[in-house]
Amino acid sequence: MDITEMGRELRALTDRAGIEDLVGRYARSLDERGFDETWAAAFHTEDVAVEWPVGTLHGRGAVLELVRKAMAPFGPTVHLATGTVVEVDGDRASTRGALLSTHVLADGTGELFVSAGHLDNELVRTADGWRIARQSLRIAWTRGTPPAPATQAGAGTAAGAG
Repeated sequence: MDITEMGRELRALTDRAGIEDLVGRYARSLDERGFDETWAAAFHTEDVAVEWPVGTLHGRGAVLELVRKAMAPFGPTVHLATGTVVEVDGDRASTRGALLSTHVLADGTGELFVSAGHLDNELVRTADGWRIARQSLRIAWTRGTPPAPATQAGAGTAAGAG
């Protein structure tokens, strides 16, 4: 193996590690609740597009607002992103993995709402590192009663957003 090939392999490994880290930090950030512009910029491109069970949104600001509203009915949460498969193609990449989300309702009942599904991301390399340009969450199953719907123009309930 020559130095050029070693450089390509090293870049592929660091890209993969950076992308896996981003997906893991994203899931953890949903539990930490620091939903502000800094949070949004750390994970999404300015023109991000998301397809969630609650609807399709475009733009970092719209995603930020919906995440705030979708997470508001919950107390403690645990989001587990696992089984992430990463494919890198130059400055673009894609991931597919499982997302298991456990939510304690904030209404004082202690009831749980749990959802599980597949999280697909399309990412781009930016000057600040890898960022999500497109995200799709497809819920496979839920357990428990979801909280009351969040109000968002063009969006349905908050149940599957986080």
